Amino acid sequence: MTEYGRGQGSEPWHPDDPLYGDDGWRGQQAEQGRHSSYDGQPQHYPQQPQTQQQYGDWGTGERDGYGGQQYPQYDQQYASQEQPQYDQNGWPVGTHPQDPYAGAPADPYGQQTGTYGGEQADYYGSPDAYPPPEPPSRRRTEPEPEPDWDPGPDQGEHAFFAGGGDDDGDQEPGDRRGRGERRGRGGKEKQRRNGFACLVVVLVFGGGLGGIGYFGYQFYQDRFGSAPDFAGAGNGEQVTVTIPAGSGGFAIGQELKKMGVVKSVDAFVAAQSANPQGKTIQDGVYTLQKEMSAASAVELMLSPKSRNNLIIAEGKRNGAVYELIDKRLGVEQGTTAKVAETKWKTLGLPDWAANHGDVRDPLEGFLYPSSYAVAKGQKPEAVLKQMVARASEKYAELDFEGKAEGLGLEGPWELVTVASLVQAEGKTHDDFRRMSEVIYNRLKTTNTETNQLLQFDSTFNYLKGESNIDISESEINSNKDPYNTYTNKGLPPGPIGNPGAEALQAALNPTDEGWIYFVATDGVNKTEFARTHDEFLKLKDKFNAS
Repeated sequence: MTEYGRGQGSEPWHPDDPLYGDDGWRGQQAEQGRHSSYDGQPQHYPQQPQTQQQYGDWGTGERDGYGGQQYPQYDQQYASQEQPQYDQNGWPVGTHPQDPYAGAPADPYGQQTGTYGGEQADYYGSPDAYPPPEPPSRRRTEPEPEPDWDPGPDQGEHAFFAGGGDDDGDQEPGDRRGRGERRGRGGKEKQRRNGFACLVVVLVFGGGLGGIGYFGYQFYQDRFGSAPDFAGAGNGEQVTVTIPAGSGGFAIGQELKKMGVVKSVDAFVAAQSANPQGKTIQDGVYTLQKEMSAASAVELMLSPKSRNNLIIAEGKRNGAVYELIDKRLGVEQGTTAKVAETKWKTLGLPDWAANHGDVRDPLEGFLYPSSYAVAKGQKPEAVLKQMVARASEKYAELDFEGKAEGLGLEGPWELVTVASLVQAEGKTHDDFRRMSEVIYNRLKTTNTETNQLLQFDSTFNYLKGESNIDISESEINSNKDPYNTYTNKGLPPGPIGNPGAEALQAALNPTDEGWIYFVATDGVNKTEFARTHDEFLKLKDKFNAS
């Protein structure tokens, strides 16, 4: 007998074939005591001569793996017939008297269509059918596995994204097992990966072109383009613009554009950068014109003529501040003072600034000296809240609560009061630290020079609402008001003005040189200090002489 699969051309079947399994070739071989050539051993047929191939092998399943099942009619039919000869590729050559699969009356499979489920298959109609499949009635009863290959472009997937054609191009047309293995073992997944990769490349390439175009446009605009801008110094229509504190060039440009002063924010930012003083533009209220060129707007904002801020000077008392606010808001005089008197608890004072007895104005010392954007249309409450917030932030920044006790004071309220006295009595900033020491030395219980009396004219002037430096002793000694430090020991009930930054620092850091007396010898700008009462009398004579 001839061994199938050894030296006979292309092998018709393979162990990976679905029919080659425990119930196919191997199961039936074990039953018949034979060994398949696919197991690595030759297959012989002792009941037949070695030189003859018979179609009986087909009936026994030795050729196609149908398990050695015998078909008596089939074997008898063809055992007596002359068998065809085959070339090395397994195809019949020469002539034979009868087509073994023709529909002759003697052919049990040619007429008995019921044996094949009511249909007759053309097993030799094409090379793809060789060797012929088993008759349908003899096949396994298990359901055929669903094909796991990619249905391809005809089933709804475009060939470009399916990746078809490339993988199969190197396979010979006749090698159908190779095609089936690749398609069954991962062809679909690979095709989908190829299609997804193509899609990613398209997206990345398209996004890259878009990004290049955008940055190219930006580069051109930065180098050669110009932002929209008006021409000239304005159309004559004035407008008030409020610039918040901490605003940079972009924020300022936004405010100006919103009010119709400049045409674009970019134009203003560019003009501000081009002006050597552009970065010095401060917050506040400005009177400008609509439709100004950006360069003209920058130039005008740098000029004092455009500034319209409310400036609170250092040491100014609250009464004077209220009058300034009324005037700026265009309201009736006394309006802001009334709000302060009736609504002071709602204006944002810290807790430690409330509920102090004999205080003339709870807001005194909390209208922090600075520049404020105040314009018509605002309410007095809003302006006062802004000032109180600025003072509270400053006191918190300097840690008044934490440092008051270390200075011999009962709390931050007294520290603000000390700072207000330093501001009121000091003529120049050089006086502040020494004036601060005078206050602390006079408050000491060991003070035998003034017996804890401050004896400041500034406190008496505060209660009188005056600024008089020539006060008679009889007038002072007869007034028992708590703010009169000639007749009351210790500090007044509260601050007597609004101290500035340097007075606050001096209150926290007094000198330590023994100063306890002082006299404004010229009555205006010059203050001299003394350690003893005798030195003080000499300074007093100097003042009287001037």
